[in-house]
Amino acid sequence: MASESPPFWWEKTDWRARALYPLSSIYGAVARRRMANARREKLDVPVLCVGNFTVGGTGKTPVAIALAKQAKQMLLSPGFLSRGYGGTIHEPHVVDRKQDSARQVGDEPLLLSDHAPTATTPNRVAGAQLLLDRGCNFLIMDDGFQSAQIHMDYALIVVDGRYGIGNGHVLPGGPLRAPLIDQVRFSTGIVNMGDDLAGEAVVRQAARAGRPIFEAWLKPRSADKFAGRRFFAFAGIGHPDKFFATVESAGGEVAMSRSFPDHHFYSNNELKELGDGAREAGLELITTAKDFARLRNGIAPPELIDKLNVLEIDAVFENANATRRIIEETQNAWRDRRLSP
Repeated sequence: MASESPPFWWEKTDWRARALYPLSSIYGAVARRRMANARREKLDVPVLCVGNFTVGGTGKTPVAIALAKQAKQMLLSPGFLSRGYGGTIHEPHVVDRKQDSARQVGDEPLLLSDHAPTATTPNRVAGAQLLLDRGCNFLIMDDGFQSAQIHMDYALIVVDGRYGIGNGHVLPGGPLRAPLIDQVRFSTGIVNMGDDLAGEAVVRQAARAGRPIFEAWLKPRSADKFAGRRFFAFAGIGHPDKFFATVESAGGEVAMSRSFPDHHFYSNNELKELGDGAREAGLELITTAKDFARLRNGIAPPELIDKLNVLEIDAVFENANATRRIIEETQNAWRDRRLSP
Protein backbone atom coordinates (compact mmCIF):
# COMPACT_ATOMS: atom_id res chain seq x y z
CA MET A 1 0.00 0.00 0.00
CA ALA A 2 1.17 3.51 -0.69
CA SER A 3 2.36 5.09 2.51
CA GLU A 4 0.64 8.47 1.96
CA SER A 5 -2.51 7.19 0.26
CA PRO A 6 -5.50 5.51 1.92
CA PRO A 7 -5.27 1.70 1.82
CA PHE A 8 -8.73 1.44 0.26
CA TRP A 9 -7.42 3.10 -2.91
CA TRP A 10 -5.52 -0.09 -3.70
CA GLU A 11 -8.31 -2.51 -2.83
CA LYS A 12 -11.60 -3.51 -4.41
CA THR A 13 -14.12 -0.65 -4.54
CA ASP A 14 -15.97 -0.31 -1.24
CA TRP A 15 -18.30 2.15 0.50
CA ARG A 16 -15.55 4.72 0.96
CA ALA A 17 -14.85 5.05 -2.75
CA ARG A 18 -18.59 5.11 -3.48
CA ALA A 19 -19.19 7.79 -0.83
CA LEU A 20 -16.48 9.96 -2.42
CA TYR A 21 -17.75 9.40 -5.96
CA PRO A 22 -19.43 12.85 -6.26
CA LEU A 23 -16.12 14.55 -5.42
CA SER A 24 -14.24 12.18 -7.74
CA SER A 25 -16.64 13.10 -10.55
CA ILE A 26 -15.98 16.81 -10.07
CA TYR A 27 -12.21 16.31 -9.87
CA GLY A 28 -12.31 14.07 -12.95
CA ALA A 29 -14.33 16.57 -14.96
CA VAL A 30 -11.88 19.37 -14.18
CA ALA A 31 -8.90 17.17 -15.04
CA ARG A 32 -10.59 16.09 -18.28
CA ARG A 33 -11.18 19.68 -19.39
CA ARG A 34 -7.63 20.71 -18.52
CA MET A 35 -6.09 17.88 -20.51
CA ALA A 36 -8.41 18.47 -23.47
CA ASN A 37 -8.39 22.27 -23.69
CA ALA A 38 -5.11 23.52 -22.28
CA ARG A 39 -2.78 25.44 -24.57
CA ARG A 40 0.37 23.33 -24.69
CA GLU A 41 3.56 25.20 -25.53
CA LYS A 42 5.40 23.71 -28.51
CA LEU A 43 9.16 23.64 -28.03
CA ASP A 44 11.84 23.59 -30.72
CA VAL A 45 13.17 20.22 -29.55
CA PRO A 46 11.61 16.75 -29.15
CA VAL A 47 9.77 16.28 -25.84
CA LEU A 48 9.28 12.85 -24.30
CA CYS A 49 7.08 12.66 -21.20
CA VAL A 50 7.38 9.76 -18.75
CA GLY A 51 4.26 9.78 -16.61
CA ASN A 52 1.71 7.62 -14.86
CA PHE A 53 -2.06 7.43 -14.54
CA THR A 54 -2.08 7.35 -10.73
CA VAL A 55 -0.44 8.94 -7.72
CA GLY A 56 2.32 6.91 -6.09
CA GLY A 57 5.49 5.33 -7.42
CA THR A 58 5.38 3.24 -10.57
CA GLY A 59 9.02 3.27 -11.66
CA LYS A 60 8.96 6.46 -13.73
CA THR A 61 12.37 7.70 -12.67
CA PRO A 62 14.33 4.52 -13.60
CA VAL A 63 12.52 4.53 -16.96
CA ALA A 64 13.42 8.18 -17.54
CA ILE A 65 17.06 7.42 -16.72
CA ALA A 66 17.10 4.44 -19.12
CA LEU A 67 15.77 6.67 -21.88
CA ALA A 68 18.39 9.35 -21.18
CA LYS A 69 21.13 6.74 -21.43
CA GLN A 70 19.71 5.61 -24.76
CA ALA A 71 19.52 9.19 -26.02
CA LYS A 72 23.19 9.68 -25.19
CA GLN A 73 24.07 6.52 -27.11
CA MET A 74 22.28 8.08 -30.08
CA LEU A 75 24.54 11.17 -29.71
CA LEU A 76 21.74 13.37 -28.39
CA SER A 77 22.09 15.77 -25.46
CA PRO A 78 19.16 14.97 -23.17
CA GLY A 79 17.91 17.09 -20.30
CA PHE A 80 15.37 16.30 -17.60
CA LEU A 81 12.45 18.56 -16.78
CA SER A 82 10.92 18.09 -13.33
CA ARG A 83 8.47 19.95 -11.15
CA GLY A 84 10.82 19.44 -8.20
CA TYR A 85 8.16 18.07 -5.89
CA GLY A 86 9.05 18.60 -2.23
CA GLY A 87 11.76 21.19 -2.92
CA THR A 88 11.83 24.75 -1.63
CA ILE A 89 13.30 26.36 -4.77
CA HIS A 90 10.31 27.32 -6.92
CA GLU A 91 11.90 29.57 -9.52
CA PRO A 92 13.44 27.86 -12.58
CA HIS A 93 16.64 26.20 -11.42
CA VAL A 94 19.22 23.81 -12.86
CA VAL A 95 20.18 21.24 -10.25
CA ASP A 96 23.73 21.27 -8.93
CA ARG A 97 24.17 17.61 -8.03
CA LYS A 98 27.13 18.30 -5.71
CA GLN A 99 25.72 21.28 -3.83
CA ASP A 100 21.92 21.13 -3.87
CA SER A 101 19.99 19.13 -1.30
CA ALA A 102 16.70 17.31 -1.75
CA ARG A 103 15.10 19.89 0.53
CA GLN A 104 15.95 22.50 -2.09
CA VAL A 105 15.18 20.66 -5.34
CA GLY A 106 13.39 17.41 -4.43
CA ASP A 107 14.73 13.86 -4.33
CA GLU A 108 13.93 12.69 -7.86
CA PRO A 109 15.69 15.64 -9.54
CA LEU A 110 18.85 14.82 -7.56
CA LEU A 111 18.74 11.25 -8.90
CA LEU A 112 18.12 12.46 -12.44
CA SER A 113 20.94 15.03 -12.26
CA ASP A 114 23.46 12.19 -11.93
CA HIS A 115 22.66 11.33 -15.57
CA ALA A 116 21.80 14.58 -17.40
CA PRO A 117 21.18 18.30 -16.77
CA THR A 118 17.98 18.64 -14.75
CA ALA A 119 15.76 21.71 -14.40
CA THR A 120 13.18 22.03 -11.64
CA THR A 121 10.21 24.39 -11.62
CA PRO A 122 6.41 24.27 -11.63
CA ASN A 123 6.70 26.43 -14.78
CA ARG A 124 7.86 23.73 -17.14
CA VAL A 125 8.22 26.06 -20.11
CA ALA A 126 10.68 28.24 -18.18
CA GLY A 127 12.55 25.14 -17.04
CA ALA A 128 12.74 23.90 -20.60
CA GLN A 129 14.33 27.17 -21.69
CA LEU A 130 17.07 26.73 -19.08
CA LEU A 131 17.88 23.32 -20.56
CA LEU A 132 17.85 24.65 -24.11
CA ASP A 133 20.25 27.39 -23.04
CA ARG A 134 22.58 24.64 -21.78
CA GLY A 135 22.60 22.91 -25.15
CA CYS A 136 20.08 20.12 -24.51
CA ASN A 137 18.38 18.98 -27.72
CA PHE A 138 16.10 16.28 -26.34
CA LEU A 139 13.90 16.87 -23.29
CA ILE A 140 12.56 14.17 -20.99
CA MET A 141 9.76 15.23 -18.66
CA ASP A 142 9.73 13.25 -15.43
CA ASP A 143 5.98 13.33 -14.74
CA GLY A 144 3.89 16.27 -15.96
CA PHE A 145 1.59 14.17 -18.16
CA GLN A 146 -1.54 15.72 -16.64
CA SER A 147 -0.11 19.26 -16.26
CA ALA A 148 -0.82 20.10 -19.92
CA GLN A 149 1.81 22.87 -20.05
CA ILE A 150 4.06 21.54 -22.80
CA HIS A 151 3.26 19.74 -26.04
CA MET A 152 4.42 16.14 -25.73
CA ASP A 153 5.78 14.47 -28.84
CA TYR A 154 5.59 11.14 -27.03
CA ALA A 155 3.76 10.37 -23.77
CA LEU A 156 5.05 7.15 -22.23
CA ILE A 157 2.95 5.96 -19.29
CA VAL A 158 4.38 3.58 -16.69
CA VAL A 159 1.86 1.19 -15.12
CA ASP A 160 2.80 -0.70 -11.97
CA GLY A 161 1.92 -4.35 -12.56
CA ARG A 162 1.57 -4.90 -8.82
CA TYR A 163 -0.92 -2.11 -8.11
CA GLY A 164 -2.34 -1.17 -11.51
CA ILE A 165 -4.90 1.62 -11.12
CA GLY A 166 -6.07 0.46 -7.71
CA ASN A 167 -9.83 0.66 -7.30
CA GLY A 168 -10.13 2.54 -10.61
CA HIS A 169 -11.60 5.72 -9.06
CA VAL A 170 -10.38 9.28 -9.57
CA LEU A 171 -9.06 11.33 -6.65
CA PRO A 172 -10.12 11.57 -3.84
CA GLY A 173 -11.96 8.24 -4.02
CA GLY A 174 -9.06 6.47 -5.69
CA PRO A 175 -5.55 6.97 -7.06
CA LEU A 176 -6.34 8.03 -10.66
CA ARG A 177 -5.27 11.57 -11.53
CA ALA A 178 -7.95 11.84 -14.23
CA PRO A 179 -10.49 9.45 -15.79
CA LEU A 180 -8.61 6.53 -17.29
CA ILE A 181 -10.20 6.74 -20.75
CA ASP A 182 -9.15 10.39 -21.08
CA GLN A 183 -5.60 9.66 -19.97
CA VAL A 184 -5.27 6.76 -22.40
CA ARG A 185 -6.42 9.08 -25.20
CA PHE A 186 -3.46 11.41 -24.59
CA SER A 187 -0.90 8.62 -24.15
CA THR A 188 1.41 7.33 -26.87
CA GLY A 189 2.81 4.13 -25.34
CA ILE A 190 2.49 2.08 -22.15
CA VAL A 191 5.20 0.43 -20.04
CA ASN A 192 3.84 -2.51 -18.05
CA MET A 193 6.25 -2.68 -15.12
CA GLY A 194 6.72 -6.11 -13.52
CA ASP A 195 5.22 -9.58 -13.72
CA ASP A 196 2.19 -8.96 -11.50
CA LEU A 197 -1.25 -8.84 -13.07
CA ALA A 198 -2.92 -5.79 -11.50
CA GLY A 199 -2.09 -3.70 -14.55
CA GLU A 200 -3.75 -6.07 -17.04
CA ALA A 201 -6.98 -4.05 -17.31
CA VAL A 202 -5.03 -0.91 -18.23
CA VAL A 203 -2.89 -2.78 -20.71
CA ARG A 204 -5.97 -4.27 -22.41
CA GLN A 205 -7.65 -0.86 -22.72
CA ALA A 206 -4.46 0.73 -24.06
CA ALA A 207 -4.05 -2.11 -26.57
CA ARG A 208 -7.63 -1.64 -27.76
CA ALA A 209 -6.80 2.03 -28.29
CA GLY A 210 -3.86 1.01 -30.46
CA ARG A 211 -1.12 2.00 -28.03
CA PRO A 212 2.10 -0.06 -28.09
CA ILE A 213 2.79 -2.00 -24.90
CA PHE A 214 6.35 -2.36 -23.59
CA GLU A 215 7.20 -4.94 -20.93
CA ALA A 216 9.83 -3.94 -18.37
CA TRP A 217 11.08 -4.83 -14.91
CA LEU A 218 12.89 -3.05 -12.10
CA LYS A 219 16.09 -4.97 -11.44
CA PRO A 220 18.49 -4.35 -8.53
CA ARG A 221 21.93 -3.24 -9.63
CA SER A 222 24.86 -5.32 -8.33
CA ALA A 223 22.41 -7.65 -6.60
CA ASP A 224 25.11 -10.20 -5.72
CA LYS A 225 26.62 -7.96 -3.04
CA PHE A 226 23.42 -8.13 -0.96
CA ALA A 227 23.06 -11.92 -0.97
CA GLY A 228 23.27 -13.61 2.42
CA ARG A 229 23.24 -10.36 4.42
CA ARG A 230 20.69 -9.35 7.07
CA PHE A 231 19.20 -5.87 6.92
CA PHE A 232 17.13 -3.29 8.72
CA ALA A 233 15.43 -1.80 5.66
CA PHE A 234 13.73 1.59 5.63
CA ALA A 235 12.08 3.59 2.88
CA GLY A 236 10.00 6.71 2.35
CA ILE A 237 8.62 6.01 -1.13
CA GLY A 238 5.21 5.44 -2.68
CA HIS A 239 5.19 1.68 -2.15
CA PRO A 240 7.84 0.71 0.43
CA ASP A 241 6.78 -2.94 0.41
CA LYS A 242 8.07 -3.18 -3.16
CA PHE A 243 11.49 -2.08 -1.97
CA PHE A 244 11.53 -4.64 0.85
CA ALA A 245 10.57 -7.37 -1.65
CA THR A 246 13.35 -6.24 -3.99
CA VAL A 247 15.95 -6.59 -1.22
CA GLU A 248 14.70 -10.13 -0.63
CA SER A 249 14.80 -10.90 -4.37
CA ALA A 250 18.45 -9.80 -4.39
CA GLY A 251 19.21 -12.45 -1.77
CA GLY A 252 19.20 -10.24 1.31
CA GLU A 253 17.10 -10.88 4.40
CA VAL A 254 14.87 -8.05 5.64
CA ALA A 255 14.90 -8.88 9.34
CA MET A 256 13.44 -5.50 10.32
CA SER A 257 11.75 -2.79 8.30
CA ARG A 258 10.25 0.65 8.73
CA SER A 259 8.11 2.65 6.31
CA PHE A 260 7.82 6.42 6.04
CA PRO A 261 5.61 8.66 3.86
CA ASP A 262 6.64 9.25 0.26
CA HIS A 263 9.31 11.97 -0.10
CA HIS A 264 9.83 11.94 3.68
CA PHE A 265 12.56 14.14 5.12
CA TYR A 266 14.18 12.38 8.06
CA SER A 267 14.68 14.10 11.38
CA ASN A 268 17.84 13.65 13.42
CA ASN A 269 15.87 11.63 15.97
CA GLU A 270 14.55 9.29 13.29
CA LEU A 271 18.02 8.75 11.88
CA LYS A 272 19.36 8.04 15.37
CA GLU A 273 16.55 5.53 15.99
CA LEU A 274 17.33 3.77 12.72
CA GLY A 275 21.04 3.60 13.45
CA ASP A 276 20.53 2.46 17.05
CA GLY A 277 17.92 -0.11 16.04
CA ALA A 278 20.18 -1.66 13.42
CA ARG A 279 23.17 -1.76 15.76
CA GLU A 280 21.23 -3.33 18.65
CA ALA A 281 19.77 -6.01 16.36
CA GLY A 282 23.10 -6.74 14.69
CA LEU A 283 21.76 -5.71 11.29
CA GLU A 284 22.97 -3.54 8.43
CA LEU A 285 20.95 -0.52 7.30
CA ILE A 286 19.68 -0.43 3.73
CA THR A 287 17.50 2.06 1.88
CA THR A 288 16.53 3.18 -1.62
CA ALA A 289 18.48 5.45 -3.94
CA LYS A 290 15.62 7.94 -3.69
CA ASP A 291 15.87 8.00 0.11
CA PHE A 292 19.64 8.29 -0.09
CA ALA A 293 19.21 11.36 -2.31
CA ARG A 294 17.34 12.97 0.60
CA LEU A 295 20.17 12.10 3.00
CA ARG A 296 23.24 13.11 1.01
CA ASN A 297 24.96 16.48 0.68
CA GLY A 298 25.34 17.02 4.42
CA ILE A 299 21.78 16.19 5.51
CA ALA A 300 22.59 12.95 7.37
CA PRO A 301 25.59 12.53 9.71
CA PRO A 302 28.68 11.11 7.96
CA GLU A 303 28.85 8.13 10.33
CA LEU A 304 25.41 6.98 9.15
CA ILE A 305 26.14 7.66 5.47
CA ASP A 306 29.32 5.59 5.68
CA LYS A 307 27.44 2.56 7.02
CA LEU A 308 24.35 2.86 4.84
CA ASN A 309 23.71 0.38 2.04
CA VAL A 310 21.85 1.74 -0.99
CA LEU A 311 19.87 -0.52 -3.30
CA GLU A 312 19.92 1.00 -6.77
CA ILE A 313 17.53 -0.27 -9.43
CA ASP A 314 17.46 -0.14 -13.21
CA ALA A 315 14.53 -0.35 -15.59
CA VAL A 316 15.18 -3.30 -17.91
CA PHE A 317 13.01 -3.67 -21.02
CA GLU A 318 12.09 -7.07 -22.42
CA ASN A 319 12.88 -5.84 -25.91
CA ALA A 320 16.42 -4.47 -25.98
CA ASN A 321 15.44 -2.10 -28.79
CA ALA A 322 12.46 -0.61 -26.96
CA THR A 323 14.18 2.53 -25.68
CA ARG A 324 15.69 3.24 -29.11
CA ARG A 325 12.27 2.84 -30.70
CA ILE A 326 10.71 5.28 -28.21
CA ILE A 327 13.44 7.87 -28.80
CA GLU A 328 13.15 7.54 -32.59
CA GLU A 329 9.35 7.83 -32.54
CA THR A 330 9.63 10.93 -30.37
CA GLN A 331 12.02 12.47 -32.91
CA ASN A 332 9.74 11.51 -35.81
CA ALA A 333 6.71 13.09 -34.12
CA TRP A 334 8.72 16.26 -33.52
CA ARG A 335 9.78 16.43 -37.17
CA ASP A 336 6.18 15.90 -38.30
CA ARG A 337 4.86 18.77 -36.18
CA ARG A 338 7.61 21.08 -37.41
CA LEU A 339 6.51 20.39 -40.99
CA SER A 340 2.78 20.76 -40.26
CA PRO A 341 1.12 24.18 -40.60
